[in-house]
Amino acid sequence: MKYVDLNATVNGVTGVISPQSYLDLLPELGAALPVGARAFAADVDHYDFVGERCVKDLQLARIDGPDNGDLTLFFRHNCWKHEEDLLIRYEGVTRFAVETAEDEALPGPVVLDEILPHPNGCTHEFAFTSGSLNITCRDLYASWIETDCPDKPKD
Repeated sequence: MKYVDLNATVNGVTGVISPQSYLDLLPELGAALPVGARAFAADVDHYDFVGERCVKDLQLARIDGPDNGDLTLFFRHNCWKHEEDLLIRYEGVTRFAVETAEDEALPGPVVLDEILPHPNGCTHEFAFTSGSLNITCRDLYASWIETDCPDKPKD
């Protein structure tokens, strides 16, 4: 991660996850991002740690591709925080790298992500509790998919 700090010191507490430097630069960075990437990165809930549409704590459940330059990531919700799954479609993928712990097929859950401009479109980097994922692509499109959380108390 270039701007998202996974080991920040905030109010004297060390080891805090802080996207603040990234958020401060996002208006400038966003202007250089492709349209789909910009919409996902600039979503007001994206970095709201208590928000239902924050990527933090989602579990990567499936990777489809890369196939003919396209890739799809499917993230599973957890009913204690999220009520929706997240599907991200990547177009024009030119780089895809995933690192996991030795005994895991997929990394997870998500700690945080960062989307940056790239000459070929954008890069999307995820930090997981046990690995990382990096993608360079022409653009990406994120969709939240409604799910059922039968055990979650209703307000």
